[in-house]
Amino acid sequence: MDPVIIVGAGPVGLALSLALAAQDVPSVVLDETSGREEPRPARTVVLRADMAALVERLGCATLRDEGVRWVGWRSLRRKQQTRRVALDLGLSGDAGAADGTEGPPAPLHIPQHALTRGLRDAIARQKLITLVTDARVDAVEQDPHGVGARTRGPDGTWWRGSHLVGCDGARSTVRKLLGVRFPGRTAVERHAVAALRTELPWAGEALLHRQPPWRGAGEEIAARPLPDGVWRIDWLLPPRGDLVTPDALVTRIRDTLAGWCEGTTPAYDLIDTGVHTVHHRLARRWRVDRVFLAGDAAHLLGAVGTQGLDEGLRDVDNLAWKLAHSWHHRDAPPVLLDSYQSERRAAVAARLRAADQSLPVLRGGGGLRGYLPGGGRAHEALLTDGHLGRGPLGAPPAYPHSPLAAPASEGRIPVGTPDGAPAEDVRVTAPDGTTVRLRDRLGQGRLLVVLVAPGTGVWDRRHWMSAGVMPRLAEAVDALPAPAELLVTEGYPGAPAHAVLLVRPDGHLAAAFAGVRPEELHAAADAVRGGGPAVEDVSTDSDRTADVN
Repeated sequence: MDPVIIVGAGPVGLALSLALAAQDVPSVVLDETSGREEPRPARTVVLRADMAALVERLGCATLRDEGVRWVGWRSLRRKQQTRRVALDLGLSGDAGAADGTEGPPAPLHIPQHALTRGLRDAIARQKLITLVTDARVDAVEQDPHGVGARTRGPDGTWWRGSHLVGCDGARSTVRKLLGVRFPGRTAVERHAVAALRTELPWAGEALLHRQPPWRGAGEEIAARPLPDGVWRIDWLLPPRGDLVTPDALVTRIRDTLAGWCEGTTPAYDLIDTGVHTVHHRLARRWRVDRVFLAGDAAHLLGAVGTQGLDEGLRDVDNLAWKLAHSWHHRDAPPVLLDSYQSERRAAVAARLRAADQSLPVLRGGGGLRGYLPGGGRAHEALLTDGHLGRGPLGAPPAYPHSPLAAPASEGRIPVGTPDGAPAEDVRVTAPDGTTVRLRDRLGQGRLLVVLVAPGTGVWDRRHWMSAGVMPRLAEAVDALPAPAELLVTEGYPGAPAHAVLLVRPDGHLAAAFAGVRPEELHAAADAVRGGGPAVEDVSTDSDRTADVN
């Protein structure tokens, strides 16, 4: 069968090819560049904990060496600290807030060129991915059985695929060839950016300083640590301000460092500079028959703590398992692939709407002030949540109104996770008896069925696998209409003993049941894959190379 064609070799396109390969789907990645990434230390990305885990599962080794997880978050206003949040590094389980409660998961901060290089290195170890450089797409044609893409250049040719995904950025050629509109707002925010090596008072912590007291500082400054004593510092610029000259930027740097270091500018090494302009746009359609849009080709965002690449990786997480299922099973219901647009576009639209509604308040007052009681404190909380992946600006998306939602039934129960939201990353016992995190079992295209069974951790697996409800549940899992894996956990937030959770391949909770209910579990699993004929687990030859024309 023809491979999936991926247009664009940025982090989203590269991650999608790896996510498909993990599910035995070949792909061709058409890269219009030479494949050599220019190091730009001032161009960095922030990944929420779940998306950093996704990238690690894909084999990207640079996260540990060239990225850093913040140990804390500070907010300053004028001369006062207004908020400090200790972050959970997810390493030893002993990180948390000062009052003993667990802090939010620490985001990961990494230069984009390092992330891209790590993904390319992972692709070099994959036999199911063909990466073609100097391949600019100038035509796309579809028929009922596949899609073709024509590239120009030294080896210009037609490429044949089962589906095509445009991951080719804000100026997407694929989107333009499809005639899809890309409305939105231009230059929502502008930031002067510098990457420099220095010593600041908040080692390992990210900082947001609003209304700094020194002259010429602007309204807001953010500082985010990187490895080896490097910091990325952003200065929010006026919407229609003058160009940032090198001399003006050096003045900003010296004044800012002095303001943070008791009036004395510490020694620093300026590594890289730039100006970052944020746009907010949303493509009208994310799917046209066999062609899809993902990442910046489908959406642009980034104001007040929202993270564009993080959302692009969520596109990958959502689309990869659906494409893989459809690739392996040609009779897969159309609603499965349709759900990519309905779920992801709605989630990004909500994020953009929250950012656009917050901007008038956070950037100088406006009509929403009545909705944010507490004045500055509420503003600080909103911004903090956006940067740390919480609240309307940052929380992982839920898909409660998905066309893949499980049907209502008598045995359904509420748990600590709403239906359609990402499941908690609890510890689970895998089929081989090892204890892992739930996220470690994602990305394989299979449903996860999790039994909540307190006390099983002290038992030998050979005993509890044949005790209680396990035999009946194992039989129900074997009878599901799609491949599934049975896991056991000691506990899950809000779930009673013997609760059974059904988790989608991308980690979102499909349904929770009070006990073993084979018929209801079957119906929920059927809904997740869009309905249609039952399918068997498919394993393809991992040594097969991509078949291209």
